[in-house]
Amino acid sequence: MRLRPLNLPWRAPRIESGPIRLRAGRLFIVPTRAGLVFAVLLLGLLVGAINYGVSLAYLFTFWFAGLAIVGMLHTQRNLAGLVLIARAPAPVFAGEEAVFRLRAEHDGGRARGRVALRHGELESPPVDVPAGGADLVLALPQARRGWHAPGRFSVRSEWPLGLFRCWAVLAPDWGVLVYPAPAADARPLPTHDVGDDDAEATRRSTRGEGSEFTGLRAYQPGDPPRRIAWKAVARGGQGLLTKDFAGTGGARRLWLDWGQTAERDVEARLSRLTRWVLDAHAAGLAYGLRLPGRTLPPQTGETHLRQCLEALALHGSSRP
Repeated sequence: MRLRPLNLPWRAPRIESGPIRLRAGRLFIVPTRAGLVFAVLLLGLLVGAINYGVSLAYLFTFWFAGLAIVGMLHTQRNLAGLVLIARAPAPVFAGEEAVFRLRAEHDGGRARGRVALRHGELESPPVDVPAGGADLVLALPQARRGWHAPGRFSVRSEWPLGLFRCWAVLAPDWGVLVYPAPAADARPLPTHDVGDDDAEATRRSTRGEGSEFTGLRAYQPGDPPRRIAWKAVARGGQGLLTKDFAGTGGARRLWLDWGQTAERDVEARLSRLTRWVLDAHAAGLAYGLRLPGRTLPPQTGETHLRQCLEALALHGSSRP
C-alpha cells in the first residue's frame, strides 16, 4: 500500500483548482497563548488540590480540563467539512490592493463561527459561515506590475473558546494581473496619426457611405491633419478647427508608441503609456498601441482598453 505524504505546514502544498474540501486529515490544531495560560492555571489548581486535599479543587480542575477538551473537538469540527471556492480577483494597478475572495460553504446544519483567511502577516476579519455560505475577503498590496500568484494561504479558526487554533494550508489556483501604475503627470497625448497601413481604412472611414459633413469643431490631439479646416484657419481668429463628419467618430485615431515616450527606464515608459491609454480611452479616441514585439491596432471600447493594459502589464513576461 502506498502512503500519501502529509501536507505539513512547512511543505509547499500542491496547487489546487476547483472547490477545496477541508477534511479532518489536513487540519492542524495547537493551543493558543490563552490556551497555554489556561493549562498553567489548571496545573496550579491541580497542585493545590493535591497539596491540600480539597475535593472541590479536584472537581473544578477536572471540570475545566474536560471543558477544554470538548472545546478542542469543537474547534476542529468548526473547519472540518468546509468547501472553499476561490474567486478570481479583479485586475488592479501597481500600488493598489488586490482583493482575494474565498467562498466558504458547508453542507448545512450548524453555522461555522469565526473563520478567517491568512496570508503571511495579513489576516482577514473573522466571519461566521451560515448554511448559505460566506466570503472570506483578504486585501493584499501589489507593488509591481505583472501576473502575481500569491502562493499559499491558511484558513483558521479559534472558535469557540479561543484556547486552540485550528488551521489548514492551501494554495488555490488563482492570481491577479497588476497593471503598471499610471504616470503621475498627465502629459499631452502624442499627435502621431495612423500609419500607412491604416491610411486606406481611414479614408474609407472618413469618406465612406453615410459620411456627411456636419460642421467644424475645435482641434483635438490625434485628429488627422487632412481633416483640419485650413481655409478657416487662414481666416484667423478661431485657432485650429477640424471638419466633423457624421458617423466618423472612430476615425480620430492615434498611435501610442514605445518610441514616443521621453522616459528611458522601462517601467517609466510603461507608466507613461498606461497614462496615455487611460487618457485616450476617456477622450473617446480610437488608439493603437505599439510595444517592442507586439502591436495592437487602433480601436475603442472597454475590451480594447483591457487588452492594452494587459499588454503593458505583461511586457517582457507572460501570463501562466
